[in-house]
Amino acid sequence: MKILYFASLKAKTGVGAEDVTLPASVATLADLAAWLKSRGDGFAEAFADLRTVRAAINQEHAEFDVPVKDGDEVAFFPPVTGG
Repeated sequence: MKILYFASLKAKTGVGAEDVTLPASVATLADLAAWLKSRGDGFAEAFADLRTVRAAINQEHAEFDVPVKDGDEVAFFPPVTGG
């Protein structure tokens, strides 16, 4: 799985993009976020409050209950506003 981090999530994790192999326990975006939180302080801070995180799977906005699988591209970013 390719994971992309944007804006404040990139700053907190220190990573812009990475390829990972999903643990068997990861079935949904929420599971993925929980696993990422366990990877260190920056990740824990970035994913501390999922109400402040948005996600996309294969460039389609997705809620945290949506399933994920190896081969997906997942992007995490903060909420954005238009002007």
